[in-house]
Amino acid sequence: MEAPDFWNDAEGSAKKTRELKSLKDDVAVFAGLEQQYEDIEAYIELGNEENDPEILAEAKEAFAEFEKTFEAIRMKTLLSGEYDGNGAILTLHSGAGGTEACDWVSMLYRMYTRWAEAHAFTVEVLDYLEGEEAGIKSVTIQINGENAYGYLKSEKGVHRLVRISPFNANGKRQTSFASCDIMPEIEEDLDVEVRDEDIRIDTYRSSGAGGQHINNTSSAIRITHFPSGIVVQCQNERSQHMNKDKAMQMLKAKLYLLKQEEQMAKAAGIRGEVTEIGWGNQIRSYVMQPYKMVKDLRTGEVTGNVDAVMDGAIDGFINSYLKWLSLGCPKRDTAGDDEE
Repeated sequence: MEAPDFWNDAEGSAKKTRELKSLKDDVAVFAGLEQQYEDIEAYIELGNEENDPEILAEAKEAFAEFEKTFEAIRMKTLLSGEYDGNGAILTLHSGAGGTEACDWVSMLYRMYTRWAEAHAFTVEVLDYLEGEEAGIKSVTIQINGENAYGYLKSEKGVHRLVRISPFNANGKRQTSFASCDIMPEIEEDLDVEVRDEDIRIDTYRSSGAGGQHINNTSSAIRITHFPSGIVVQCQNERSQHMNKDKAMQMLKAKLYLLKQEEQMAKAAGIRGEVTEIGWGNQIRSYVMQPYKMVKDLRTGEVTGNVDAVMDGAIDGFINSYLKWLSLGCPKRDTAGDDEE
């Protein structure tokens, strides 16, 4: 049987190589788990025979590491979406809250970049708009690494912050919002029609840190798609032409995902998601005063270690979301979620 044309081109060959490496890595991890399991059994047996608490402590430490690795590979089995294995393009926008909301975006930007670094992913800034007084009004980053989109799709939605604002002279608590949009980084040309009359392409001067072309030429590109209201921007590439190609790639990816979401919503007989960045639409609350708590309103996952979360420790929320997704997104009692 003749091989499909897909595998004959360079892109198909590269994808096949990546998939093969991923499978080999999974086999290696599983073999390592088997060895860890045998070592733990040996530790426990020896510790009991010798009645040595130090050996039993080593067994406990080894089991904690085993459990962590096992949970990671188990979560990977839940990534069955078409583009779950791809890199991710993440966009943050400030919402209700003014300067405080822009500061909140900068905090989330740091949180996601720290998470990416902890997973050995690389981060590339595609678009960056500073706040008028402080923080970031909007930022788009590309996170490159295996399964980045599969994990980060859990972050799509409105994120709510409650804290005593450093920008409020009266020291009062303030609630701020920021939206997070996620789409896969898709290299191949999607079969999505974008008509010239349906879009407007604007050029503007790049802003933010990095790159010799920043603020020198109008090389940044913004594409507005009228039928859907989708707006994409890119300023990081070396030329206006490259920025336009990247922005068009992002637009097609968004339109492709939008079409999929509409089909799923129609099949389920439900309406589309509410996208207003404000009260009642958040997926997760981050409370810093008068107590510390981060709570996901979809899954019910809660932690009191806000500092760790803001430092990138969001795997617990990602794992809970993937489990929740695999169970068909069951509804939960949300009474009391918005009492703060």
